[in-house]
Amino acid sequence: MTYRFHLVCAGSGSARLRFEPAGAGAATAMPCDGSVVQRRLTGDELVRIDVAGAKGATGVIAWQIDAV
Repeated sequence: MTYRFHLVCAGSGSARLRFEPAGAGAATAMPCDGSVVQRRLTGDELVRIDVAGAKGATGVIAWQIDAV
């Protein structure tokens, strides 16, 4: 199955987005400036989504997952 993952970070600093298994989606670093990051997720197994703020980052993170 294929999904579209949307993530936004609003605040200051940056965050790191990572998926497990690694083949489920592309990892990326993103600024916390309100920009939306979109990634395609694939697979029929459980997918772990890990979002971690960089040292000193502050703000909020929101996400949405849609079936494609």
